[in-house]
Amino acid sequence: MSEKKKPTGMEQGLVNYGDAGFSLFLRKAFIKAMGYSDDALSKPIVGIVNTYSGYNACHRTVPDLVEAIRRGVMMAGGIAVDFPVVSIHESFSAPTSMFLRNLMAIDTEELVRAQPMDSVVLIGGCDKTVPALLMGAASAGRPAILEVTGPMMTGFFKGERLGACTDCRRMWGMHRAGELDAEEIAAAGDKLMPTAGTCMVMGTASTMALMSEALGMMLPGGAAIPAVHADRLRHAEATGARAVGMAKEGLTPDKIMTKEAFANAFKMLLATGGSTNGLVHMTAVAGRLGIEVDLDALDALSDEIPVLVDLKPSGQHYMEDLNNAGGATPILREIRENLALDCMTVTGRTLGEEIDSAPADWGQQVVRPRSNPIYPKGGIAVLKGSLAPNGAIIKQSAAAQHLLKHEGRAVVFENLEDLAERLDDPNLDVNPDDVLVLKNAGPKGAPGMPESGYIPIPKKLAQAGVKDMLRISDARMSGTAFGAIVLHISPEAAECGPLGLVETGDRILLDVEARRLDLMVDDQELEKRRRAWQPVQHKGQDRGYLKLYLDEVTQAEEGTDFRFLMPAKSGVKTP
Repeated sequence: MSEKKKPTGMEQGLVNYGDAGFSLFLRKAFIKAMGYSDDALSKPIVGIVNTYSGYNACHRTVPDLVEAIRRGVMMAGGIAVDFPVVSIHESFSAPTSMFLRNLMAIDTEELVRAQPMDSVVLIGGCDKTVPALLMGAASAGRPAILEVTGPMMTGFFKGERLGACTDCRRMWGMHRAGELDAEEIAAAGDKLMPTAGTCMVMGTASTMALMSEALGMMLPGGAAIPAVHADRLRHAEATGARAVGMAKEGLTPDKIMTKEAFANAFKMLLATGGSTNGLVHMTAVAGRLGIEVDLDALDALSDEIPVLVDLKPSGQHYMEDLNNAGGATPILREIRENLALDCMTVTGRTLGEEIDSAPADWGQQVVRPRSNPIYPKGGIAVLKGSLAPNGAIIKQSAAAQHLLKHEGRAVVFENLEDLAERLDDPNLDVNPDDVLVLKNAGPKGAPGMPESGYIPIPKKLAQAGVKDMLRISDARMSGTAFGAIVLHISPEAAECGPLGLVETGDRILLDVEARRLDLMVDDQELEKRRRAWQPVQHKGQDRGYLKLYLDEVTQAEEGTDFRFLMPAKSGVKTP
């Protein structure tokens, strides 16, 4: 008996009216109102996830990308249908974009599954959109390929080249310290983001784009092309054409995003000195396929793979410079010996084959050789200890090196409101050697694990010339930020982790080389504090998406995804 042919095109995922023939008839009748012919509707259908939003400047060029992708699909013999999903911009998503990442992932998964398409092109850009799209695509299981909007071009202010948002933070720090007045900081704000696109430094958007290319989910060369370059549209056109091929081949995400492919992505993260967000996001994507991220293995890799990309905030260049230097290819070539080269990519060829077929290096200066790295170890170190039983991380390449081993007195802020109210109080009892501790800024505590880990230097210390001090929290930090900052402490304070028990005056010890973060308080005292601890309460926590979020969100080491969206653990871990 022959196997029943799997439905394709308009015949798949029919609405249940109890009569399949009628369902298909009605579907075609409605879509013909869009002007399609029967001939067009007989072609492979490629969905295009349209993430344009008037609130999202990083995605300003999405309409142009949609048209370029559509052109590529048509040239390859398919039909392209775009559809909207949630669009998230970092600066326009209260309380934080991370709170909405899982919502976007759900939206993507359900619409890809519900609507007739043989493959899908995912258009991402601003920080949380790329992981959300990959999470949704991984769960939906349809052939999928990623296109990113690309980084913006650099700006200039008084002759100085600027990169958002590393220089946003640096210049705001100068303003807080009195080095730039109100008029000057406003003028700088006009120049920091001169074009459409994502931040042009090694922030989360750039990090996720490079990791996704190393993962195999994007056509080669796509991670670094500026948003406003014609090459970006040509890459989008090629992406559309390839989506048709993937539909015919049945090349689904699980065949590309294997445990070895995720390890390749994390190696790219280390070599770029990329955003710490890259770890939590890619952990969530892997989790959708039942793959656990081995933090100990990742930390061991940090001793093997140095930071090679000379790009802000760990270096001096910008994403357009990396693009001119060859994009991801020179990085992949430099760490080739560490990569799993037989991993399949969206091209239908292996990562090793793609590296071999890429244009030869032309003597660029942005990606350093391993013999002359920007930083001798990987950008991220994983910490454990009495203050972080389930782990914490630090971007060691972006910290003042003398603070990587430091003991200091805790100055505690109970939550974000407490931080905002007291940080700049001239009477705040704080010294440069103290440790600033922010509690209740994790997945459940904030809620949404905001990028508040970049705790500003208290104003009176900033005005005295202090540029860095040790800061710890259960929050995240933008990849554009810098400093001796410990993040993702788990369990978080809102889960009654040790962080939630810290009091001002406690001694805290950080030793990055030993991978330790310890609270120097005896167990008897901690147990006394634990008995007095009270859980965080959020307004409106008994209904809607907030209730769903608080009930289901996991901790940082599991990607802060929703538990009910993650398959049962299979025992598969990243090598």
